[in-house]
Amino acid sequence: MLQVIIDRSEFEYEAGELIKLFEAEFAFSGEIPETGRALKLESFEDSGFICCKGSYIQNAAIQQSHTEQIELADTIDSRTLKRESKILTKRCIFELLSRVHGTKPPWGILTGIRPTKIVQELLDSGMTEEDIMHNLEEKYRLSPEKAKMATAIAITERKYIYPPDSGKIALYVSIPFCPTRCIYCSFPSNTLKQWGHLKAEYVRTLIYEIEQTAKIVSRWGKTLESVYIGGGTPTTLSSGELREIITAIRGSFDFSGVKEFTVEAGRVDTIDEDKLMALRELDIDRISINPQTMNDATLKRIGRRHTSSDVEASFKMARNMGFSNINMDIILGLPGEKPSDVEATLERIAELSPESLTVHTMAIKRASNLRGELSEHSLADYEDMESMVDISAEYAKEMGLVPYYMYRQKYMLGNLENVGYAKPGCECIYNMNIMEEQQSIMAVGAGGISKFVYHDENRLERVPNVKDIQHYIARIDEMIKRKEEEVFKNAYTGT
Repeated sequence: MLQVIIDRSEFEYEAGELIKLFEAEFAFSGEIPETGRALKLESFEDSGFICCKGSYIQNAAIQQSHTEQIELADTIDSRTLKRESKILTKRCIFELLSRVHGTKPPWGILTGIRPTKIVQELLDSGMTEEDIMHNLEEKYRLSPEKAKMATAIAITERKYIYPPDSGKIALYVSIPFCPTRCIYCSFPSNTLKQWGHLKAEYVRTLIYEIEQTAKIVSRWGKTLESVYIGGGTPTTLSSGELREIITAIRGSFDFSGVKEFTVEAGRVDTIDEDKLMALRELDIDRISINPQTMNDATLKRIGRRHTSSDVEASFKMARNMGFSNINMDIILGLPGEKPSDVEATLERIAELSPESLTVHTMAIKRASNLRGELSEHSLADYEDMESMVDISAEYAKEMGLVPYYMYRQKYMLGNLENVGYAKPGCECIYNMNIMEEQQSIMAVGAGGISKFVYHDENRLERVPNVKDIQHYIARIDEMIKRKEEEVFKNAYTGT
């Protein structure tokens, strides 16, 4: 157990998130213990500098120490002073624990989910690409590779979502049904075996919410830019139900400004020719067919009822039916998988040549079944995870795909990242906006979370729909009213 003594208690949360990268067990303490290990952190000012001194202590004796400092500007405000002091504290932690453990996490002191936000701020300040990468490496301790990636992604995003257009919004439609629940899943997902009897009523309720939400958007005066139907697994619905929902969306909203309409056709055990034909006839221009892995043993292990050959057959069927923008998702670090399994997966995906590839790093979420069954599964170690990330980047490059969005999550193996790769011109606008939180998103359906971006106040408000399908159906007018109240409170004029 590492005892952590820090003189700035307001920094404990972020300090703790960083320490977790190195230490399995630690606790904040008021004094240095006589035996065992401790980390002491002291902030102070000295001759025009703000400083943080860190000491790594074993049995009450200092083993290593490190001091970080920056010059204190005459005009610095209290908010900036606190932010810079926190960064110094985190750098002390990072440097000391990196020495002790002999490893440097590639994302440095960054534990938040959106590293590109920092890059966007630096771009807005007029900083050059080279200076930004140097800043990320020196100030935040990113590895050169991660600094380069974050900078490149931010620059790509600016072509599509910067500067933010306050007049545009996105629509997210939640279909919370799945054939089975995958072991790693933490999303709104209800198996058809248990909840399928509510599917028809859910579709009717969802269409009602779509119609009412469209009226709110019309009064709000916003323009729809993208639509994303996700889940769950949207293609658990019948072709007729898909037609009903998509027809309701197109009939209720003004589509004159829509640039992109995505439907997740994720699990191939739910895809057939009738459903794909319905999507084609309704002008869906982007779909996802998500193998997660092309290893049949792993597919069975995680709860998928299809094979890698089924994935290939579904992809080729979609391609033959005219879909020209297909995304595929994979997950790195699935139970039992090694780098060689990831390479084998990517070799087969490369032969299919999708327009985009989303590479997720395994995250052990509290809502997943996997979290309660960890002792039963073999998960990848840090070195294997790094290797898997590198392999996926190499294959993406060979496939002509470039990174265009990324995010990080808590509980991710190796504290790594999720990256979306795409062929130039096939980047998903919705994905970029939801990750960078630059656009308000109206969400309908059980478990959907509407997000209202107030740019002038640098603020985001979330308005969630209930997750439980029965509650959603029974309380639908309440869900609609929540969105309406957020839109029109204080004569809300938008993002």
